[in-house]
Amino acid sequence: MEKGDCLHRLMEALRCLPGVGPRSAQRMAFHLLQHDRSGGRHLAACLDEALEKIGRCQSCRTLTESELCSLCCDPARDRSRLCVVETPADVLAIHQATVFKGLYFVLHGHLSPLDGVGPEDLGLDLLQQRLQAGEIRELILATNSTVEGEATAHYLAELARRHSVSVSRIAHGVPVGGELEYLDANTLAYAFDGRREV
Repeated sequence: MEKGDCLHRLMEALRCLPGVGPRSAQRMAFHLLQHDRSGGRHLAACLDEALEKIGRCQSCRTLTESELCSLCCDPARDRSRLCVVETPADVLAIHQATVFKGLYFVLHGHLSPLDGVGPEDLGLDLLQQRLQAGEIRELILATNSTVEGEATAHYLAELARRHSVSVSRIAHGVPVGGELEYLDANTLAYAFDGRREV
């Protein structure tokens, strides 16, 4: 196998996925080519369509095919409560595991000065506009329990206080260093119900 051939390029392309190293990529490539070419074509078509059609919600910044996602369009949701998360996967995890009826705001990351990620990279100008509008009464911080997640939560708490918005932080059951999308539903539900004021 030569470095520039199709098989090598396929294996290298598969390595862009999280947790996929050289051996996993090799197994995936051989499986698709030897046993499931139609599945590979379907995967390629779905991936191409998703990359073409899916963007960010203009209000909460989660992934959607429309200008506004279904949660932001739902008139039954409590617009006075806003839950801030790091990723769209966190929105799905909380939505599936809790009875939270408010809205969300997705940062698409966390503050990390060492990596050059500042407030402007997380859409905090849009969040500030929403806080200034006066509709939000409670900001729920559901960033990960990592050093960066805690620093981001602290920054957001200060931002909310400047706009006289109540701030709470999810707590119980989320392990330090843990990430929301990997928690079981019961742990996440308990953590969300046990959030505390910051």
